[in-house]
Amino acid sequence: MELAYYSDYAVRLVNTEQPERGADTLTSVDAVRELFGPAQQAARRAADSDVTRLRQVRTRLRAVFEAADRGDEVLAVDLLNALMMEFPVSPQISGHEYRDDDGRPKWHLHIADHAANATAGYTATACMGLAFHLTELGVDRLGICEARPCRNAYLDTSTNRSRRYCSDRCATRANVAAYRARKRLESERTGRTADQAQAATARGER
Repeated sequence: MELAYYSDYAVRLVNTEQPERGADTLTSVDAVRELFGPAQQAARRAADSDVTRLRQVRTRLRAVFEAADRGDEVLAVDLLNALMMEFPVSPQISGHEYRDDDGRPKWHLHIADHAANATAGYTATACMGLAFHLTELGVDRLGICEARPCRNAYLDTSTNRSRRYCSDRCATRANVAAYRARKRLESERTGRTADQAQAATARGER
């Protein structure tokens, strides 16, 4: 499994909460297990205590995305480094998942899961993936959705670094809102112009 894949772990965890909507889906052990996706073996260790622990990690990971979104690259890196020091990874060379045309293993780096609990394992994986994404593509590839009240985290993989929203749905909603705002402004300007013309006509008739 490539390290870039793991960056999505961070996004999934951060987006279990939408602060401006007061929404939080990380409320049970089942929710913790769902975060792991296909990694069912790692998810089996999940316990009630992981709900609280992962919520704390979530807050810290959101701070990484928010710092990057503001353009504060140094702070984003410092916050991520602090997490990686607290939740270190154990890299391991693996080849069991991929085979070339000759049937030989395609060796690649894999994050071995020797963590004491589900939170430690998940956090180490998420941070390593995020660090890989950040160093390979740039800190500015980490963002927070501009469509309020969404504010979801996202990873920008566009070729021209132009992504501003977490999804097509949010992009569409924001574009519609901007269009309506422009129309309201045009209507107000037209109304003011008409009022001014009417006032000028009235003055001329006196």
